[in-house]
Amino acid sequence: MADATCRWHGVSDSRALEEAAVEIVLSSARRAIGERGRFVVVLAGGDTPRAAYRALRAADAGWTAWHVYFGDERCLPADDPARNSRMAAQAWLDRVPIPAPHVHAIPAELGALGAARSYAETLRAVSEFDLVLLGLGEDGHTASLFPGRAWGTGPGAPDTLAVLDAPKPPPQRVSLSAARLSRARQVVFLVAGESKRRALSEWRAGKEIPARAITPAAGVDILVESALLAPPEKGGS
Repeated sequence: MADATCRWHGVSDSRALEEAAVEIVLSSARRAIGERGRFVVVLAGGDTPRAAYRALRAADAGWTAWHVYFGDERCLPADDPARNSRMAAQAWLDRVPIPAPHVHAIPAELGALGAARSYAETLRAVSEFDLVLLGLGEDGHTASLFPGRAWGTGPGAPDTLAVLDAPKPPPQRVSLSAARLSRARQVVFLVAGESKRRALSEWRAGKEIPARAITPAAGVDILVESALLAPPEKGGS
């Protein structure tokens, strides 16, 4: 597996991470709209990006030129609050004037196999993403690419993967492959929380974890709480 250039950006706390993430998203949008007339972004799920999504509500960002996709989804009913698309809608997307046809949720209610096929067709209209946002799980997973499963690396990999046996519920999910997530002008990981320390250490040490399989030509940027980049404090006896 080819290594991506990793640029580690330490921030003081979760609030600073939120502010930095918002600035990156808006800067990427301004650049893409100015150069190409549209902004194609892939959103991460999970708890870490939620505050940044809420903060984006207040921005004046040329919303009609935004085209939103998702890195992965849980196979649950379309209105289930545990869906990544519902979280993003409630926190942000439903509060700004992005045209509804520009928000491309993964139809995971179809089941993993059907949804993966459907979303692969949707992605045919997209060449290179402008910005991909990703998180990091405690086990090193990103999107729904888990250790010990297929990650979809290499030039012949499919754009989407049906995940039938995820190690955390629900077991059925759909994920963009590592190869498809890597076809992006900019990839940014958002990492917060003490529970991520081990995965982060393994990543920095070169261990083959899923996050390391994301290898865009421009490298990746990791926004991370600075405390996680330092050795853990030893407890007293």
